[in-house]
Amino acid sequence: MRIDIFSAKPHDLVFLSDAASGTDLSLQFHEARLNADTARLAEGAQAVCAFVNDDLGAEVVGALSAMGVRLIALRSAGFNHVDLRAAQQAGITVARVPAYSPHAVAEHTLALILTLNRKTHRAFNRVREGNFALDGLMGFDINGKVAGIVGTGLIGTVLARILKGFGCEVLASDPQPSAECEAQGVRYVDMAELLSRSDIITLQCPLTPATHHLINDQAIARMKPGVMLVNTSRGAVVDTRAVIRGLKSGQIGALGLDVYEEEGDLFFEDLSQSYIADDVFARLLTFPNVLITGHQGFFTREALRAIAETTIANITSFQRDGAALHPVTLPD
Repeated sequence: MRIDIFSAKPHDLVFLSDAASGTDLSLQFHEARLNADTARLAEGAQAVCAFVNDDLGAEVVGALSAMGVRLIALRSAGFNHVDLRAAQQAGITVARVPAYSPHAVAEHTLALILTLNRKTHRAFNRVREGNFALDGLMGFDINGKVAGIVGTGLIGTVLARILKGFGCEVLASDPQPSAECEAQGVRYVDMAELLSRSDIITLQCPLTPATHHLINDQAIARMKPGVMLVNTSRGAVVDTRAVIRGLKSGQIGALGLDVYEEEGDLFFEDLSQSYIADDVFARLLTFPNVLITGHQGFFTREALRAIAETTIANITSFQRDGAALHPVTLPD
């Protein structure tokens, strides 16, 4: 069975090839992103493997179906970039990786919090230049602060455990409370209370119609002045322009992002010899209290191994039984 892997990076080749060892799968790697222009590369494949910034809209799904592709294997948990209705109508199964390493993303969230707070990234550059002054590097004790977690699935639950270990009072908002979080002493509150009481707010929720631009002007106005906001979930949970207004007013005291709502033209690519055409993103980079990483929260050895193994398991299950282990279906 031939599988064409799009948006392939060196680590994809290593981990997917290792996971497919011993199977009769033929992996074809393409550096190009999957879109209407590159879909033709999958001619002759029975399945395609796609990542978060690949285009799986109706046009691409239709092109894949016409070429005989019957499986879209996502090597990600999110699937908001897939037209599920078009896939269903074309008879294409969509599979995903529902969980890999919640520790990877939770720990990256903590890294953003600690770096923003103690400004270690700025201190690193100062020391290399022989500047040992401490002015502008003051942080605060995380112990005793109120941390609000929006979304307590696997990642949010791990993060709650970490923040409790730092001595935080942890508030949470989720339509489906976690028994494990409650057992740890996490208190579930409505969004209004979480926003108004939290010193640190982290977003770990999926992107749905209900969470699109959940953090907007109205939500920011309810936050504590000087709040730290960290998003390692999905970019469009945050209204970027509203956040810029919050930064300019001082309502947001620090911002950490590992995702961005228009990241498709930026992340996972080396633009160091070019320029950033996105003026909104470029504006974010001008703030000294903003820290952005390029969607690397998942990027640990353990997570990459788990993603590859689950992806290959989805493909081999479909090959054997005609059904993936972790299919994505339209909501009822």
